[in-house]
Amino acid sequence: VQLQAYGGGLVQTGGSLRLSCAASGGSLRSYAMAWFRRAPGKERQFVAGISRNTNTYYSDSVKGRFTISRDNNENTVYLQMNSLKPEDTAVYYCAGNTYYPGSTYVHEYDFWGQGTQVTVSS
Repeated sequence: VQLQAYGGGLVQTGGSLRLSCAASGGSLRSYAMAWFRRAPGKERQFVAGISRNTNTYYSDSVKGRFTISRDNNENTVYLQMNSLKPEDTAVYYCAGNTYYPGSTYVHEYDFWGQGTQVTVSS
């Protein structure tokens, strides 16, 4: 499965963005999906996850502001980001795994998208 993440950009504090992660070469229906991010000088960190049956998981830093969803018919996963803060600035990656819904561990994911830059100005 190949993933293409897009929808990043530059936004002011308090603004919103919607990231999309489109899959090709296979159906996302069989996988738990997630978004991670890597801020400058930091390790890649879990942001949000969604299981095959749409249970959702969030890091404490984004809970209540971000919403992950999936459309299996469109073979796409989304991340709606509201009330953005400068500390949300990062490259955002989507990823999928077979066995670990909501996993926060990078090594438990089987495939990754290329990343999309989100920059929140103060």
